[in-house]
Amino acid sequence: MKIGILALQGAFAEHEASLDKLHIPHFEIRQADDLQDDMDGLIIPGGESTVMGKLLKELSLYEPLKAKIEAGLPVFGTCAGLLLLAKDIDGEDALGFRTMNIVARRNAYGRQLGSFFAEEDFKGIGTVGMTFIRAPYIESVGDGVDVLATCNGRIVAARQGKQLVTAFHPELTEEVKIHQYFVDMISEN
Repeated sequence: MKIGILALQGAFAEHEASLDKLHIPHFEIRQADDLQDDMDGLIIPGGESTVMGKLLKELSLYEPLKAKIEAGLPVFGTCAGLLLLAKDIDGEDALGFRTMNIVARRNAYGRQLGSFFAEEDFKGIGTVGMTFIRAPYIESVGDGVDVLATCNGRIVAARQGKQLVTAFHPELTEEVKIHQYFVDMISEN
């Protein structure tokens, strides 16, 4: 098993550290040539979704990655990664892949000062630590989407087939339960 991590901007190094704890081989995706490497899954980290969306297109990564996701490549998006996978972002044009049947709300908890940590139940895992930084949340889910976690009455994690999203940053905690969940998703194939 080998996982590609989109490394254009954002918290990609922290995802690498989480995969290292699980002894899962991984590589960074920075340019189109990096897609020559075989991958069994893809992680789209948190960061600035608008910047990442523009870079995906400028670096000719958008179309090939979208095609891989649509063909069933397991993908895990955190925070900005959630926004890039969302079919719609409330009140604006989505810049991303638009492959997951969810409507997201950007910066739903306010600015940087609105960042917080919570511990909530995650379906199939139990209690997990959740670090929210300028986080979105999922306003609504469509057909085929399973809600995995809520926080303060808002949906903060979901799965649709081989797509997993969290509004929070599991890579910023010491635990690797959610990364293990993604690895298990990949192994289901």
